[in-house]
Amino acid sequence: MSDPYKEAVSICKTIMRNGYDAYVVNARMQHLVMEGGDVELDIATDLDFKGLDKLFPAIEHSKEHLAIGKFVEDGVLFRFYPTDIEDGSHPEECVARITPRLMRKLESTGEIPANLACPYIPESEDRYKGFEDLEGGEVKFKGIPDDTLRRDYLRGIRAMRFAANFGLPIEPNTWTAIVRGSKRMLDYIAVSDIMDEWRKVEAENMADFVQLLFDSMVLHGLIPEVAALSRIKQMKNEDEGTEEETVFEHMLNVMRFYPEHLPYDWIGTLSCMFHDVGKLYTAEFFDDRWTFYQHHRVGAKITRKIMNRLRFDPNDTDLICHLVRHHKRFGFMLTDKGIRRFKALDEYPRLIELERAGVKARGGNYTEFNHNTKMLERADIPEDMLEPLLNGNEIMDFAGLNPGPAVGIIRDALLQAQIAGEVGTVPDAVEFCIRYKEREGLS
Repeated sequence: MSDPYKEAVSICKTIMRNGYDAYVVNARMQHLVMEGGDVELDIATDLDFKGLDKLFPAIEHSKEHLAIGKFVEDGVLFRFYPTDIEDGSHPEECVARITPRLMRKLESTGEIPANLACPYIPESEDRYKGFEDLEGGEVKFKGIPDDTLRRDYLRGIRAMRFAANFGLPIEPNTWTAIVRGSKRMLDYIAVSDIMDEWRKVEAENMADFVQLLFDSMVLHGLIPEVAALSRIKQMKNEDEGTEEETVFEHMLNVMRFYPEHLPYDWIGTLSCMFHDVGKLYTAEFFDDRWTFYQHHRVGAKITRKIMNRLRFDPNDTDLICHLVRHHKRFGFMLTDKGIRRFKALDEYPRLIELERAGVKARGGNYTEFNHNTKMLERADIPEDMLEPLLNGNEIMDFAGLNPGPAVGIIRDALLQAQIAGEVGTVPDAVEFCIRYKEREGLS
């Protein structure tokens, strides 16, 4: 090893002993372009200029494109470039093999290796780096899409987020690169990073984002339990015709309708994605129809497993599992006791909107929903106020009435008086009925 390279290695070791990474960029190529010229060496490191200045006081800023700094020692010019720090990049992209200086040297010889035709020097990136301007009306990677994606596979998830949030199409070549790279996205991107991007998707746009995850095959690897719902069929509306739909299609429609009444509810919208996941495990075809008995209970258990795998906060996990577990409660015509039990549940307004979105997604009728909505008002009335102190027969006996409309009128008036606190005992109720009959002239 020649003295310049020994010195370069010594510099790298100094940086590494201080807790940072450093290496000589493509030593073999630098040796080739060094012959017959000035002795210059390029070093890549994740240490910034301020840190380098503490270790090498002779360093100064460099005008070279992308270079952090430079200094001369024993006649050798050392330049420093930023190394790759993206966790989501392809392993081969972690090592810089070309710098602008080396590229110029190669161009001067007229021989540029094919794999270096589009050189890349790792550097800190902003969220829009690697993308063409979105004002162009589409989401598009810069340069060669596959290469741009390889440098940071998180860009694939980000591209789908941009498309969903801004309502933009993804450019065909960019989309093809995403589909081709879907497996590697899951290989090289941490689940926490994927969910960090997902949390930036607006609730109103989440259905579109999930559809893109499904179409790109990312969802199949990330949440296979949800992707598999595309292979489970159900009757769209059992009251009308025999139209079938997949559970996945129904789930997406519920996700679209839910934010109409609870906008910006990200957790509630996400729970819509899991509300029918239990149908994958409870589906049974019998007597020419599909059944999914207890899918809400099973779904809550499956959802908890998925939430843990996606590294969700325990409180969010508990909330989403709660919504999945009880999402059917408002779907049946409830009695007085049933509506009281329902209203005692945590987050019952979200459960109401889950059912509303479900009815709309199925194109069903709102008979049960409207009944339960009206019953909610009764749930605020104490149970002992739901029935009058005297029944119809007793009102006829005490007031001296024959069967007829007058009995019902007095009964309703008595109940209102009880609710208002004007009547509290049976004797008071008897007196009220007699006086009311005389005052209104009923017979």
